[in-house]
Amino acid sequence: MKSGEINYELEKNMEVISQLDGLVGHAVDNVLVDPDDCWQPSDFLPDMGNPEAFEDIKLLQKRAEGIPDTVLTSLVGNMITEEALPSYQTYFNLLEGINEERSLLSPSGWVRWSKAWTAEENRHGDLLNKYLYLTGRVDMRAVEQTIHRLITNGFDPKSESDPYQAMIYTSFQERATKISHVNTGKLADKAGDHVLSRICKTIAGDEARHEKAYKSFMARIFEIDPSGAITAFEKMMRKQIVMPAVLMGEGGSRPNLYRDFSDITQKVGIYTGWDYARIIEHLVEFWKIEALTGLDAAAAKAQDYLANLADRYMRLADRMKAPDEIKLAWLK
Repeated sequence: MKSGEINYELEKNMEVISQLDGLVGHAVDNVLVDPDDCWQPSDFLPDMGNPEAFEDIKLLQKRAEGIPDTVLTSLVGNMITEEALPSYQTYFNLLEGINEERSLLSPSGWVRWSKAWTAEENRHGDLLNKYLYLTGRVDMRAVEQTIHRLITNGFDPKSESDPYQAMIYTSFQERATKISHVNTGKLADKAGDHVLSRICKTIAGDEARHEKAYKSFMARIFEIDPSGAITAFEKMMRKQIVMPAVLMGEGGSRPNLYRDFSDITQKVGIYTGWDYARIIEHLVEFWKIEALTGLDAAAAKAQDYLANLADRYMRLADRMKAPDEIKLAWLK
């Protein structure tokens, strides 16, 4: 695509995004939760002002003893992903058409959303970080170094500053994160830690609300600009969805840290190739990709590609071998 065509496409996308500002502002007020009413990490953790707090910590550690190393490692990776929120808010506000004023005090729906959404997400890392610290089973300095490195390295979802691609990315990613937390909670339950299970399921509930909002934003884009929306969907999927924590090991002594973490989540069933395929299938159905009409030639090709994509990934997942057992530097 030529430079002039790219600029025209981005300008058109920005215009459509501006039309969604009211919808997004409504989501801030009705999908997200006021801080006074929202759950907070301390709701799930021992109260250190309570004389029996140390007994509560001992109970927490006793429950955590039964959690398999692989599950605990996956939980650490999930937490590290959540802790890189400064990068995510920065990324969102740099998208074309989202924050034209370049002010975090802007009253626009999109800017209000970026702040309130990341504020809700921030509690996830806070809660999991404190829980993992209290278990006594995690090398927190190694974890902190990984968080430090991930935020230092930044975040590139390969959305090309295109707000359409960004909405597709976040719709996919919120669903993936929800699945990961739900499955971790199931394994925590199986291991006998009902509190961790409740933590994971509560976090997954937040991710489900956020997923619903992002899918609704993108659904509106499909209504206004179906050809542009489906072309952006195809572009994002051809590049594949890069997970937010992909740069956690880059520049360090273990550059393959993210790949090792991903292998473990695949091995224990927390987030797998089948999950990736099923998310594609879900989004294709939710946005009614196969039923779209009046598409231009490029969009029609994108429609054919997307209609068969989930099946392709499902076949790939069927052929994937279970990775070898890997122990990460995050556990004691």
